[in-house]
Amino acid sequence: MPTYDYIIIGAGASGLLLADAMGNDGFFGDKSILLIDKNLKNQNDRTWCFWEKGEGQFEDILHQTWPYIHFVSQEISLNQTIAPYIYKMLRGIDFYTHYFERIASHQNITHLQDEILAIQENDGSATVQGKNNVYSGRQVFDSRFDYRELKKQSKFPVLQQHFLGWFVKTEQPVFDTKTATFMDFSIPQKRNTRFMYVLPFSETEALVEYTLFSETVLAKEEYETAIKTYLKNLNAGDYKILDTEQGNIPMTCFDFSKGNSDRILKIGIAGGWAKASTGFTFYNSTKKVDKLIEYLKASKPLSKFPRKNRFWFYDLLFLDVLYQHNHLGSRVFESLFKKRNSQLVLQFLDEDTSFWEDLKVMWACPKGPFIKALFRRIFT
Repeated sequence: MPTYDYIIIGAGASGLLLADAMGNDGFFGDKSILLIDKNLKNQNDRTWCFWEKGEGQFEDILHQTWPYIHFVSQEISLNQTIAPYIYKMLRGIDFYTHYFERIASHQNITHLQDEILAIQENDGSATVQGKNNVYSGRQVFDSRFDYRELKKQSKFPVLQQHFLGWFVKTEQPVFDTKTATFMDFSIPQKRNTRFMYVLPFSETEALVEYTLFSETVLAKEEYETAIKTYLKNLNAGDYKILDTEQGNIPMTCFDFSKGNSDRILKIGIAGGWAKASTGFTFYNSTKKVDKLIEYLKASKPLSKFPRKNRFWFYDLLFLDVLYQHNHLGSRVFESLFKKRNSQLVLQFLDEDTSFWEDLKVMWACPKGPFIKALFRRIFT
């Protein structure tokens, strides 16, 4: 049985970032590390977006950046600079290619393709059962996510951020290349939280995505019809669909850490690393990986790796509101962008504000639904 100090299951964003961070840190230089995934990661299966001040660690592989964002609701339409932030986009294939090359340069990291079926914790190690082999690791980091765990409980509401996007090339120049449409709530809400998300690459090329924060997904045709209508309203003329993407991200404050032990730690979406109120995961994962590296170097038990902070509770109240009144999403975000500048809103969503700045942001939200949600949490 091959034996390693650390086994990382899943070569997605969290797995690759963690493996590379270990490879670059001298503390792990004499440790054997296995990175394992059932897929080769040789296709562009997703895009990741995030906002960041100035240049960061991904500059060489960014696909596009935007200095402005566009927010639209039934009442307002804002085009705003987000300086000192820049809105950035990464393609999955560019990220995988870059990080697999980096990981190949670390002699203590082994990358294998196998599908993991089960993990068994032992006294001094964990046994990882794959289709092709069995592996042993002193500690295991597992990014496999299973929606069934969320459905077994009712304490924390579970919504889904589900979306379908078309990469289109239009007949008419209709896109502003300097501006990403962060949220366009001008479309019919149909008692949900629904918005269009547009990332332009040129005046005639963009990713146009129909996104919902709701409990259940739609039929594929409904997403497609919404995108067609939106492009028609933009006067885009004829267009070609160059590519598509579809996804589903859990929005919940469920305590994923309950599945951790001193030998096994859930990471990525499976570890609750997705921002519960927005679904943004990638940049949050970079911060979680940094904290995890320092945590491992301090030889602290994995079962105590922290997840909850005050922002977790803010997200919990927001999800409680949306779960009870799913149509209020547009009103909440409209209040934020109408009453506070975009930079502060992004800083708050990035969990980088002081407590007094938190209060300033929250005071801009509709008071009634959140007060009711707060009392429900206190007294139930």
